[in-house]
Amino acid sequence: MRKRLAVAAVFLLVTVVTLHPQSKHPQSLPYPPVATFSILGFDPATGEVGGAVQSRVFSVGNGVLWAEADVGVAATQAIVDVSYGPKALALLRAGLTPTAIIKGLLDSDPDPRPGDWTKAGRQFAVMDAKGNYEAYTGPKATSWAGNKGGKYCTAQGNILAGEGVVTGMIDAFEKTEGHLSTRLMAALDAGQAAGGDKRGMQSAAMIIVKKNGGVWLNNDVVLRLQVDDSEEPLKELRRVVEKWNTTQRRRR
Repeated sequence: MRKRLAVAAVFLLVTVVTLHPQSKHPQSLPYPPVATFSILGFDPATGEVGGAVQSRVFSVGNGVLWAEADVGVAATQAIVDVSYGPKALALLRAGLTPTAIIKGLLDSDPDPRPGDWTKAGRQFAVMDAKGNYEAYTGPKATSWAGNKGGKYCTAQGNILAGEGVVTGMIDAFEKTEGHLSTRLMAALDAGQAAGGDKRGMQSAAMIIVKKNGGVWLNNDVVLRLQVDDSEEPLKELRRVVEKWNTTQRRRR
């Protein structure tokens, strides 16, 4: 009974906090749409869950990736409502499945700015702490936009060169060996190699969590990396990921 009440309370919270009056805006985006591709992944051998992202926008890590140890990870992008991230984690914490969360967030979204920020253009993905996931790409997300799932991974993106971007990301994640950070990095590199973001590159980020998986006491963050502004953000992100992996091998 308590669990059912908790779930109901969270759904009520999702509904209430998004009830804003309709705004009148012109039928175009107020600024150029954000082009982004991301991947969420789980490693059953370590219990780590995380995500990585690249975008033609400044500091993409500040809005796309959301993660909590023993809960899961989410990515929210395209015509984005950033609140989907923390709400997804709250619903995972309450025991809902990723599929139910996707539906719940969309159904409870009042679409406060349909003219210039329509919820039909949202793109987001949710993965729980066991690697179960669901992803959604709205019909009005800027082309090419779509998502593709694999074993313990889901890739999604918008304003991409084509479907080969997300297909390449899944293939690279599944075939790459090593730590989750290495596999997420390989996925980003493969997405870019397939054409990536049609508007170019600017920033990238990665987050990986596990209960007490960090280097300090009561630290659940295994990795949190951001490249906020660079002509080659993936090159810099890979440099740091490889540096971290070298350090971890020495510690072990």
